[in-house]
Amino acid sequence: MQTGYYSSAAGMVTQFNRLDTIANNLANVNTAGFKEENLIVGDFMRLYKEARDELPNQNQTKEGAEFINRTMTRAPQIVDAYTDFSLGTMQKTSNNMDFALSKEGLFFAVKTPQGVRLTRDGSFSVSDEGKLITKQGYEVLADDYYQTGNTISINEQDSVIEVDKNGQLYTNLPNSSKLTANSKLFIAQPDNAALLKKEGDNLYAYADESEFKVVQQSGAVIQGFVEKSNVNAVSMMTQLIETNRLVGMYQKAMDTQMNDMNRDAIEKLAKKA
Repeated sequence: MQTGYYSSAAGMVTQFNRLDTIANNLANVNTAGFKEENLIVGDFMRLYKEARDELPNQNQTKEGAEFINRTMTRAPQIVDAYTDFSLGTMQKTSNNMDFALSKEGLFFAVKTPQGVRLTRDGSFSVSDEGKLITKQGYEVLADDYYQTGNTISINEQDSVIEVDKNGQLYTNLPNSSKLTANSKLFIAQPDNAALLKKEGDNLYAYADESEFKVVQQSGAVIQGFVEKSNVNAVSMMTQLIETNRLVGMYQKAMDTQMNDMNRDAIEKLAKKA
């Protein structure tokens, strides 16, 4: 049985997975705070370079050569996926309810029906109940949430709202321009960003919410700005073209393998007849 057909089929499936990831990145190129997703494709050459000194058989031996030949027939596959948490461009909106974080690894904490979640999207607004909420209606948490259960509340009379670089809110006293300290934004910094899991709505879940660390002196909050997606549209379009071409190449390889298999089968049947 020819292994090339199955290797080509597996390679095509790998490229389909890449297409899904690239399409999702392109669909969110204008989503505030979105972080680009990437896949790592594994093959024998990558394995050999990373672990050639730990292979199960000695090099320059018959057994070693057989192991390498067997392994080289394996098809490429997705071996890992990761999120690129690099900063996106800061876009000025002049909306005092928009906030951006100018440092990597920091997130706003919000309350959802599934528990506390993190987001980089600081496009907030005030609900009818006077709560600071996300676009999806999730309440934005205060830094003392785990002690008091507080979220961010803003009175209707507060016509002036300012936030400093550490997330401390200041609002004006009724019928006055004098500002007084209000709540403080819950700026979280997970110990390991690689453990964050995307859940949709631009939210991230973490294995253990209790490990969220409040950063009191983040120095990263910018009012009147939002962080744009860090997806490079030109790079994604290039990868899209490359992946489509690879799918076509694998399909041609499969067609060739199948034609050869059919021809061999017909010739063998003809000889027996």
